[in-house]
Amino acid sequence: MHSSQLPKSAYRYFDVLMALFAAILVLSNIASSAKIVDLGFSLLGIRLAFDGGTLLFPLAYVLGDVLTEVYGFKASRRVIYTGFAILAFSALVFFVLRVLPAESSWEEETGTAAYDAVLGGMSSGGIVLASLAGYLIGEFFNSVLLSKIKVMMRGRLLWFRAVTSSLVGELLDSLIFVSIACLTGVFGWHLFITLALTNYILKCLIEALVLPVTYAVVRLLKNREGIDVYDVGIKYRPFG
Repeated sequence: MHSSQLPKSAYRYFDVLMALFAAILVLSNIASSAKIVDLGFSLLGIRLAFDGGTLLFPLAYVLGDVLTEVYGFKASRRVIYTGFAILAFSALVFFVLRVLPAESSWEEETGTAAYDAVLGGMSSGGIVLASLAGYLIGEFFNSVLLSKIKVMMRGRLLWFRAVTSSLVGELLDSLIFVSIACLTGVFGWHLFITLALTNYILKCLIEALVLPVTYAVVRLLKNREGIDVYDVGIKYRPFG
C-alpha cells in the first residue's frame, strides 16, 4: 500500500486528466444553460427532460473516480478545485462580455436577448453557482466513499465501489444543482422534479455504461504511473 500524497511532477498523465476535467466542467455548464432536451417519453408520469450538460457532466464524476482510485483523495481534491477556478474564470469572461457595449449591427441581427437566452446562466452565475455547490458536495462524498471503501475492501471490486459512491454523490449533486438553478432563475420551478429525476437517472446510467472504460483507464494509469494510492489514516477535509 502507498500512503496518500499530492501529485508529483513524475506523474505523466496527471496534468492531462486535470485539463480534461476542467474542459468537461466548463463545457457541461455552457450546455446546461444553452438547452433543455426532451426525448419525448415519461417515467411514472414525469416527463424526462434534461439540461444539455447532463450528457457530459457525468464524465467529470468518472474522472473523479479515476483520480481518487489511482492518485488518492488529496490529489483528486486538488483537481476539483483547479477545475472550479477555471470554471469561475470562464463565468467572469461571459459576464464581462454581457456588460460590454454591443456593436449596433450585431445588436440588430442577434441581440443581447439572444445572448442571455443561450448564455444567460453562465453570465449571471446561476449555473456556475449551482454546479460549484452541487459538485463540491457531491464529488466530496463520492471521493470519500470511494477512498474509504477501497481501504476496507483492500482494493477489490472497483465496480461496486464506483457505483456505490456515485449513487450517493450524484443524488446530492442533482438535488443541489437543480435547486440552486431554480432559485437563481436559470430554470423554472415547474421543471424541478423533472430535471432532478432525469439528471440523477441519466448521470448514474452514463457512469454505469462507461464503467468498462473506467476499469481500463484505471488499470492503464496504475501500470504506467507505477502508483496505486490507499488513503490509510488520512483526514477527509474539503479544504486544507
